[in-house]
Amino acid sequence: MGRKSEVAPDPTAIGDVSSPPFARVPDPVTLFSARSARFRQLAEVSDLGPYLNFLAGLSQAQHDGQADLPDPKAVDPAAMRRAREFEMPPLDREGIGQDDTVAGIFDRFFAAAAAIEKPPQAAAALARVTQADFAKRTAMTRAIFTGALPADEIAEHVFVWAALQVHFAQLASVLEPQMLAPVADGLCPACGSKPVSSMVVGWPGAHGARFCACSLCSTLWHYVRVKCVLCGSTKGIGYQEIDGLGGTVKAETCDECGGWSKIFYQEKAAETDPVADDVASLGLDLLMRESPYHRGGFAPLMAGF
Repeated sequence: MGRKSEVAPDPTAIGDVSSPPFARVPDPVTLFSARSARFRQLAEVSDLGPYLNFLAGLSQAQHDGQADLPDPKAVDPAAMRRAREFEMPPLDREGIGQDDTVAGIFDRFFAAAAAIEKPPQAAAALARVTQADFAKRTAMTRAIFTGALPADEIAEHVFVWAALQVHFAQLASVLEPQMLAPVADGLCPACGSKPVSSMVVGWPGAHGARFCACSLCSTLWHYVRVKCVLCGSTKGIGYQEIDGLGGTVKAETCDECGGWSKIFYQEKAAETDPVADDVASLGLDLLMRESPYHRGGFAPLMAGF
């Protein structure tokens, strides 16, 4: 495994778009089915094939679990304006326990996940979380919000996280993107969660711009390049990668906070998915374990590695 280390600025050409849109909200109708297809595509050429195929099934269960869900309620425009004024995300994670639709989403998703092929350990974890009462699931939800998964219940928390992704993607899908505004470095402007990774995109109107991907609601938000997505520093930014991957994924390191995060170059691989490709690029995580940097953001599907 080779490594190249770079010092800022990132040598990849900075985009020629001066004002890309700040945010792109998810489309739950296509989000999870497209991710499932990407997992299966990556599984065909990866040593992680069995795990990626399991995650493809999990993503398909997320898609299937949305069937016949009621339409999400739009956030009140006045509440959106207040959130923007006070630099707060409009989606309230703290109110999760009072949302009547969440319990139904848990049950729908767990039922859909029961039908997919999975290792015995995953099946046992799913059975435990399916049998858990809402109070237990809510406690697990709050652990996910903090980004600290207990080592002895990672699989259970991953199933809860996947159900929460469905819920929050639904909520985020009806937000007005133009009403979203930055809340803090390293936090989603829609729900306040941490990013799983970032991507330099090749979209029309935003070619070469970098977007962070929320680990919970799947909102994408614009974030300037050569700037730490974890702490906002522009000092001591570097890039490391594995030789032979064509520059499609790098570790962006920050000497100020000591963290690193993944940055994908979707402009070079249009099918890139910020969650699926994160798992498939495990080799970069293994490489960075030898470095003094710690991984930031939140990537629950990598928690067991």
